Amino acid sequence: MAVNSAETTEKIKSLIYKTCLYQDDCEWKNWLDFCSEDFNYYIRAYSPEIQKDMEYMGGPKEYMESITGQLRKHNIDDSPLKRHGVVYRVDVADDNKSATAVTSLTVFQTLLGGNSSHVDSGTTGIFLVGRYNDKFVIDGDDVKFIEREVRLDTRRLDKGTHWPI
Repeated sequence: MAVNSAETTEKIKSLIYKTCLYQDDCEWKNWLDFCSEDFNYYIRAYSPEIQKDMEYMGGPKEYMESITGQLRKHNIDDSPLKRHGVVYRVDVADDNKSATAVTSLTVFQTLLGGNSSHVDSGTTGIFLVGRYNDKFVIDGDDVKFIEREVRLDTRRLDKGTHWPI
């Protein structure tokens, strides 16, 4: 089992929370700046009906930079998403060059206008529930994401789901 360095563990927790805020505010470049050049991102859920993983989104850093750069050009639901993450576990490798983390995730959405704006506008509800399964590369004091899997419990996603979670 990996031995945790308290300082590295706190740095990783802080990084996860900081990037949640960047994603909440749609500051995609700031989020991606904390990802290594070899970064890969996935949104997945297991479907018991088909007995397989479903992949909603996935790709390397270059793809994520491209898609986040084009989000405002898409026909999207502008209702904001707010991430509430709780880091459950951080495991730092013995050589202090890599780490993994598991974060419980609930994403809330506050509805803006739309078809039923007189009824729904301003209401907040749970958009999805899942976990972040993260992998990190550590180079001295520098910690960066090398992989993020968003593992969803929620399988039915509404419009606007091409946003990174």
